[in-house]
Amino acid sequence: MKVPFVDLKAQYQSLKAEIDQAIANVINEVTFVGGKYVKAFEEAFAQYLGVKHCISCANGTDSLEILLKAMGIGAGDEVIVPANSWISTSEAVSNIGATPVFVDILPDYYTIDPSKIEEKITPRTKAIVPVHLYGLPAEMDEILAIARKYGLKVMEDCAQSHGATYKGKMTGTLGDCASFSFYPGKNLGAYGDAGAMVTNNDEIARVARLIANHGQPKKNEHEIEGRNSRLDSLQAAILSVKLPHLEKWTEARRRNADLYRKHLADLGIVLPKAPEYSRHVYHLFVVRVANRQQVMEKLKAEGVETSIHYPTPLPLLKAYQRFGYSAQDFPVAASQMHQILSLPMYAELTEEMIEHVATVMKSLEVQLV
Repeated sequence: MKVPFVDLKAQYQSLKAEIDQAIANVINEVTFVGGKYVKAFEEAFAQYLGVKHCISCANGTDSLEILLKAMGIGAGDEVIVPANSWISTSEAVSNIGATPVFVDILPDYYTIDPSKIEEKITPRTKAIVPVHLYGLPAEMDEILAIARKYGLKVMEDCAQSHGATYKGKMTGTLGDCASFSFYPGKNLGAYGDAGAMVTNNDEIARVARLIANHGQPKKNEHEIEGRNSRLDSLQAAILSVKLPHLEKWTEARRRNADLYRKHLADLGIVLPKAPEYSRHVYHLFVVRVANRQQVMEKLKAEGVETSIHYPTPLPLLKAYQRFGYSAQDFPVAASQMHQILSLPMYAELTEEMIEHVATVMKSLEVQLV
């Protein structure tokens, strides 16, 4: 049986008529950048989250960089980020001239460990960027308390947490502002690159919107130097079709996570955990095994695609060797990088597929961590 890691075609087929019509509308109206489709998506996404402002942009990485700039962060500043994430989180900090300061992660939840943040704070620290990794909210109460104590900004990285909640509140609404990615494989994905910035802060919103559009509130009136980071109308129209289905897809992901737990329970491997006050949206279903390579090869031979998120903690990447970090500096992230394994996870996954994954894993000796 073939079990793809992600099946975007299956999702498209379920919405084909709506998606095709949305694309045709944009093309027929020749409104390709900005306009009513972008405005409609921004308003709908802001309403979905319950925030005052949504500013769309070209991609998730841009959204991180623009928001950092909009908060006045730049050269000479430091920004605290988790040791395990996609490089955009730290790359955005470096790209604006600031320095990413890495903090180890919680062993059970994979998000930034709040108990290790304060020791990394210096007079140059200006912000904390918690990443709601794999779809699980970071421990925001503790993070926000630290931020208040030291007068720091909090920018949530919600690239993997569309619709996740922490103590009843949507991720993206907890800090000063938040970044979203709509890369095709996300829980809410476009058909190309796309991103958004959300906030309840009027000034952050005003400056972010300026930066994303060459610093101009109106055409040819440039108040500041900005950049070209605009969401195109085709992506906005597609996202507007998909957004009303997000809750249904989220519940399907959560059901599939429960099915994985049911079928993998007797293997004794480390399965995803979540505190009872958090709603995990399972952008990724990450398990831990000791003999990962053997498991991946067996699954591949039986038609099951897997992945690793991520093979190397951020501070141990070649890109950051200038900092001179070692594995001993991030013991949790460094130990888990050899164990974490992402299994297929999407709304269209069937129980038969999940049973196949489990059967294959049970057919070999999975070494426990």
